[in-house]
Amino acid sequence: MTQKILHWGLLSTARINRALIPPLRVSPRNRLLAVGSRSQDSANAYAREWNIPKAHASYEALLADPEIDVIYNSLPNHLHKEWTIKAVEAGKHVLCEKPIGLTPAEVDEMAAAAQKHGKVVAEAFMYRHHPQTLKVKELVESGAIGKLQLIRGSFTFRMKTEVNIRLNPEMGGGSIWDVGCYPISYARYLAGAEPVEVFGAQVRGASGVDDSFFGQMKFPGEIYAQFDSGFRTPYRTHLEVVGSEGTITVPSPFKPGLDESITLYREDRTEQLSIPRQELYIGEVEDLADCILTGKTPRVTLADSRANVAAIVALLQSAQSGQSVRL
Repeated sequence: MTQKILHWGLLSTARINRALIPPLRVSPRNRLLAVGSRSQDSANAYAREWNIPKAHASYEALLADPEIDVIYNSLPNHLHKEWTIKAVEAGKHVLCEKPIGLTPAEVDEMAAAAQKHGKVVAEAFMYRHHPQTLKVKELVESGAIGKLQLIRGSFTFRMKTEVNIRLNPEMGGGSIWDVGCYPISYARYLAGAEPVEVFGAQVRGASGVDDSFFGQMKFPGEIYAQFDSGFRTPYRTHLEVVGSEGTITVPSPFKPGLDESITLYREDRTEQLSIPRQELYIGEVEDLADCILTGKTPRVTLADSRANVAAIVALLQSAQSGQSVRL
């Protein structure tokens, strides 16, 4: 089984596919075999553009292809649950784009289907597999900055259109779902626990979704996190991790490039730490292959994904009520 080459199918022709195609090309254990679209013409055109061997005229046809082992679900947010479950029921493993679901109940349904059919389902939080993220976690756990006290993260960009699925409330739109999910996930990862109380505030756009979101989370052990996300602010990504004896700053925490470094500040010295080079999306591809071929537990488990969704839902509830929400 460990020598098997996994055949992947792209569920849709979404733009994010462009990030996953290169690592699938270079991975010795994975091969991009097919794409499914809503018509034969669009599937054929996409297959020609990206040199994909097989083109299916519908999502159902892709799932019915007996040669496909793994589905990459890059559909809009509100379709993640439906098509992940359909893929699992068709006998496929699934790498699903974030957010994997829009409620904890949706993630529970996917987990139940995965367990019933013996398939691996994982959320595509690519940053969690990168050496930079693993190094920050190692520094925190080793006590390099003393007792963890505060995690601050930002992820914003300027959207220059009013017509975008990210702005559609019926499709799981909003900045917290699109980019705020990253600093929330990172804070939970570093805290090694789930928030016990959250407070959120939002600035809504014309469509009703949050154009900007501002959140706070309280974790056990007097650990706090603050984050902001947004569609109407210049591009910003940043993470600061504060401890009793020092701080770590991460300039590109969520989409690290090939030549990254982080800074470790302590009272007696400052260190610039270089990060091993790794293509951003290869980690999630290889992690899923490990899980399928060797039985390894996913680095981002469905329990982890469920907890992230639960935190986002609570933050949105807080923003709507103006009150903090206990989890």
